[in-house]
Amino acid sequence: MTELTEQDRRATGTVGPFAELLRIERLDENTFRGYCHAGAPMRAFGGHVAAQALAAAGRTIGADRSVHSLHGYFLTPGDPDRPIEYRVDRVRQGTSYATRQVTAVQRGEAVFSLSASFKRPEPAADRHREVPRLPGPEELPDVFSAWDDEARAALTESGFGDLEMRFVPPDAPGVPPAVPGMPQQFVWLRTGSPLPADDPLLHVCALAYLSDLTLASTAGLHVQPNFFQRTEPPRLLMTSLDHAMWFHRPFRADEWLLFAQRSPSSSDGRGLALGEFYDREGRLVASAVQEALIRERLVAPR
Repeated sequence: MTELTEQDRRATGTVGPFAELLRIERLDENTFRGYCHAGAPMRAFGGHVAAQALAAAGRTIGADRSVHSLHGYFLTPGDPDRPIEYRVDRVRQGTSYATRQVTAVQRGEAVFSLSASFKRPEPAADRHREVPRLPGPEELPDVFSAWDDEARAALTESGFGDLEMRFVPPDAPGVPPAVPGMPQQFVWLRTGSPLPADDPLLHVCALAYLSDLTLASTAGLHVQPNFFQRTEPPRLLMTSLDHAMWFHRPFRADEWLLFAQRSPSSSDGRGLALGEFYDREGRLVASAVQEALIRERLVAPR
């Protein structure tokens, strides 16, 4: 039997392991259960929790509506060694729009709260900001190619192994001039394996996961590089406080998307970061905003 190449798998829609990260079990009409991998030692990865919470909300919505926005608050660290229960409140079911509230619970305590809004499609005039003309992912190295075997194995073991990321160098042709006081970074990303072509909700949930990989780090770029490019111990303690996203146009999360990120403010132990996702055709498909806790580490970890 001939083994499919990754390109063949994407072309045929063969589903890979990333879809398993978003799998949740239905316990009753409005309750679901899932497991999330760690993002930091002993802490569930926030993007994973948000993605599963959104999946739970979407499982209570008909196929005639798609999610257009989400707003989430990270309340307390989740435990990656325990299941998370997602409790869905069907807040509103209107003619065009529907709203769901999801509370993620562990040990009887809320660890994450999500509001998500869904709507039926409708015809309307279309416009969007143009994407910066930057080098494509094929012209850039895989960020993990610079990692040694031990680091790559640790990444895979942690749950982050099924990703593809290509950072655009700050001095690359087309990168907009830096604005004083506003760090920026541009990264191409996609899931490392195919997602089902007939499940748009899964692609949206996957993008919620991907959006949490680098957005918060943008707010700390004036102090240290992001996690995926850093070679020295972290100088900052960073964790997500809240996260919002708006989904403008259809997309596939298993195809390359350019994540353009910038941070206009950092103060009071908090940093704000803004992000925009563009597809290969230059269409703005989603926007994200995140506020993160940022504090100087007193002692750098080993």
